[in-house]
Amino acid sequence: MGPFAISRRKKSEKNRFIFKNVLNFSLLVLFLTLECGAKCHWGFWAHKRINRLAVFRLPVEMQVFYKKYTDYLSENAVNPDKRRYAVVGEAERHFIDLDVYGDSAFAVLPKYWQAAVQKIGEDSLRKHGIVPWHVQIAASQLTAAFREKNTSRILRISVDLGHYIADAHVPLHTTRNYNGQLTGQDGIHGFWESRLPELFAEDYDMWLGPAVYRKDIARDIWKVVEDSHAAMDSVLLFEQQLTEIFKADKKYSFELRNNVLTRMHSREFSEKYHHMLAGQVEKRMRASVQMVGDIWYTSWVNAGQPDLATLINSGVDETEPNTEAAEPQSWLQRLLNVRAESDN
Repeated sequence: MGPFAISRRKKSEKNRFIFKNVLNFSLLVLFLTLECGAKCHWGFWAHKRINRLAVFRLPVEMQVFYKKYTDYLSENAVNPDKRRYAVVGEAERHFIDLDVYGDSAFAVLPKYWQAAVQKIGEDSLRKHGIVPWHVQIAASQLTAAFREKNTSRILRISVDLGHYIADAHVPLHTTRNYNGQLTGQDGIHGFWESRLPELFAEDYDMWLGPAVYRKDIARDIWKVVEDSHAAMDSVLLFEQQLTEIFKADKKYSFELRNNVLTRMHSREFSEKYHHMLAGQVEKRMRASVQMVGDIWYTSWVNAGQPDLATLINSGVDETEPNTEAAEPQSWLQRLLNVRAESDN
């Protein structure tokens, strides 16, 4: 083989090597971009805080157990977001696109899962989100875990249930226009549920009374979704109005986050928007804490109020299969199929 042929072969191999690495890098960047955006459900900080505060609303009989695992309940509050691209059936548990069902969505949609499946069809329901139905299912799973006195399941389901309940309280989790992408307001999702709480939640009044028993979880979670959807218009309208009077260089600023210079909504823009919302974010966050604590308590009562003190030292078995998780599949397959909510 002549020198020219050898040179051509080496050049071809080099090109294939470069192409392969560029492709892998591009896929990795795309994955990390979507993954990072997917972590913005209420923001990591807010989800952790909601679960943590819910613990202190529980009766003494439950606190003896829950307080010991407060850090676990808080730190793992973001697990459902981490699973969105790794587990089939996870993504749809976080939202419901009510506008898909028209103005009479609350009259059309059955409040219980089996009835909804019979009327709408499971594939269609999952495509447009199932959060109000899944909260009911998860609450039943938690009751079963209490009856079994299975510490690992109690904690895992409590963590996930807290996350889904909190997501149901976010207005933009109830619409197809979840990130303002249909109205030219891209990024509003993370702005509302991450940026605003991070800036202002330290001043929120988050101390609520003791947990109360919920006689009708289905009715209550649907009321949460209805209230969230009713707040959606103001979320979009006020941001749009404010954008019209702000220059781009005043609307956004750059901040150092995790040693990376990141473009974010400016503090001035955020303060004015937060003021226009008139306590909306605080109210939805307070309501989240209230309902998380209530549903944990209700599930325990429905299980016969088992003695949780006997479970204090049993610990969490991280190797135990999570029977509540859906079917895993490759990250690439999930990346291509999961609804890309850049700030959701």
